[in-house]
Amino acid sequence: MRAKLLQDKKTKRAYEDLKPQFAFVRMVIQKRIERGLTQKDLAKRIGTKQSAISRLESGTYNPTLSFIGKVANALNASVAISLKGK
Repeated sequence: MRAKLLQDKKTKRAYEDLKPQFAFVRMVIQKRIERGLTQKDLAKRIGTKQSAISRLESGTYNPTLSFIGKVANALNASVAISLKGK
């Protein structure tokens, strides 16, 4: 199904544009699980609600850099951001 959808140029472009967000979400989930934390545990560590972590992990939340930093700190991780030419 995905291969068929990606044949459309607009759909493929939208998919490509979301790749960094999907990668970030995967990393957050992976780090959280590696550290044996629930969404509620992570939320408590950064002073937010479990629902905010759920929205982040589902990709329906556009986090601020400050929030991303808090998540990284709570996961004993760091954040590296770069801009690259296309």
